[in-house]
Amino acid sequence: MLLLSQIYIYPIKSLGGISLQNAKLTDRGLQYDRRWMLTDGNGLLITQREYPRLALLQPEIVEDKIEITNRETGELIQIELNPVFSSENKKMQVTVWDDTMEAFTVGQEVSNWFSKFLNFTVHLVYMPDESHRKVDSRYAITGTEINSFSDAYPFLIIGQSSLDDLNARLEVQLPMNRFRPNFVFTNGEAFEEDHWKNFKIGNLSFVGVKPCDRCVMTTIDQEKGISSGKEPLKTLAKYRNFGNKVLFGQNVIGMSLGMVAVGDEIEVLSRSKI
Repeated sequence: MLLLSQIYIYPIKSLGGISLQNAKLTDRGLQYDRRWMLTDGNGLLITQREYPRLALLQPEIVEDKIEITNRETGELIQIELNPVFSSENKKMQVTVWDDTMEAFTVGQEVSNWFSKFLNFTVHLVYMPDESHRKVDSRYAITGTEINSFSDAYPFLIIGQSSLDDLNARLEVQLPMNRFRPNFVFTNGEAFEEDHWKNFKIGNLSFVGVKPCDRCVMTTIDQEKGISSGKEPLKTLAKYRNFGNKVLFGQNVIGMSLGMVAVGDEIEVLSRSKI
């Protein structure tokens, strides 16, 4: 029996993740997942790819706030978990890869805190409900699916057996946080998620749309906030290279609203080829 074993959200894109026992599915992914993002002065996204130290910033949900702690210094700042904005709040155009949308700036004090950490001017922005960033039409199911500030899709699922298979080939074993999934499952075959098409977690429906091609971000040590070298991409490229893309994990679109919880059974209804 396939079981959901871990759930993660990453409220601020490219910062640390939060492990949950249960989570709410919304129209654009898990609740609070990547609704916030750091941008430069031109509204372009800022990620660990260029600034690996961002991994040192760890969010935590504390009552009605998100508390972000600099694990290096112990400094912290809080933002509202459910922010309320009005027409008086400042909006700016922000860009995630090929997509541009409107977002609210969270506040100067907060942006200054992140700017001090990175040593250049940045803005923390929030995606309001009225900003609809559509999923790539080539992989959309109905054409109406929307996304948060995540790279391309609302969810990423990885089997624990897939990581175990990779770790068996590495000199230094890696934790799952290198790959930043939303869902992890157990009791499956290595890389079986590559072929999942229609499946359920509990009573909620999902569609696997595209195996995830991995980038240099997987080489960043999430504990230390530094690049660890060429692994795991070097090893993955030897046996997980498809069309010059290194694949690990399955991108997913949700077809239901509701709750998922660790321990939920996963039922695969149909499969496809990579």
